[in-house]
Amino acid sequence: MTDLYALTPSIMKTASELFGIDSELNIPCFAERVEHVPEIDEAYRFNSDVTLAILSGFIHNRRVMVQGMHGTGKSTHIEQIAARLNWPCVRINLDGHISRLDLVGKDAVVLKDNKQVTEFKEGILPWAIQRPIALVFDELDAARPEVMFVIQRILEREGKFTLLDQNKVLIPNNHFRLFATANTVGLGNLTGLYHGTSMMNQAQVDRWNIVAKLNYLSAEEEARIILSRVPELDTEEGRKTVNSMIALADLTRKGFNAGDISTLMSPRTVIFWAENMQIFHDPASAFRLSFLNKCDEAEYATISEYYQRAFDRELPEAQAISAWFE
Repeated sequence: MTDLYALTPSIMKTASELFGIDSELNIPCFAERVEHVPEIDEAYRFNSDVTLAILSGFIHNRRVMVQGMHGTGKSTHIEQIAARLNWPCVRINLDGHISRLDLVGKDAVVLKDNKQVTEFKEGILPWAIQRPIALVFDELDAARPEVMFVIQRILEREGKFTLLDQNKVLIPNNHFRLFATANTVGLGNLTGLYHGTSMMNQAQVDRWNIVAKLNYLSAEEEARIILSRVPELDTEEGRKTVNSMIALADLTRKGFNAGDISTLMSPRTVIFWAENMQIFHDPASAFRLSFLNKCDEAEYATISEYYQRAFDRELPEAQAISAWFE
């Protein structure tokens, strides 16, 4: 197994070469792929502005937060950039169960020479900070307050990390990088979509060097992603169906912004819908199972109207699941 401590970027590639961006920006890359490097998803489509923001984090050691609606591919965007740079990347979902001890470390009872002894086991943060790791804090605005203050220590320019239990100060590896994703950019659950998020300490938000916004893609880009994920739809009739699906998704997003409905279709949901169509062989049935059943019944009439406008036909009544397999 390759020693992560010994890894260092040794080759240079351009943004144009790696991401198809009209830029000759030179990017340091690792020559070797190790176990912590994400797998490359050839179907992934990069947003040029967000890609350049994230690349600035890799090249210039900036702390980058990517903010946006759910399903836009925020975390995947960072991982897929790391995959193409062969940069080891670890993603941590900051759900309510992640505690300060999980990040920092804690004393644990271990066996040594057939005797039980107490030994300090470092958490993910001291482990990552000493290695050339791109550490991604997912759902930053859902983290516990005590976890946020632990993270705040490494957002300074020097980013040194103090292990109080060990009386030790850790100096970050030269190629350690820090990223985060958030739905609300620290402003709390204003829309009602993101239950469990909270307002973030503005002193911490201020420490993030770069905040990039990743919004929903254009209809053309979204169609390309769906067709790359579900190539069975890449026919004349299939592309027509995909365009109608995206038109419907866009209507739900506009309806949500106008306050007409309380749930919207993310690009992830549209992909699920396309994939489910290959199982149930019917756009309407797959639509019900992928999205409609997640919605408030009081909004069914509005969403059915969206379906009629996008597909130019009424949304048929639901069938029993067994009927789709006969």
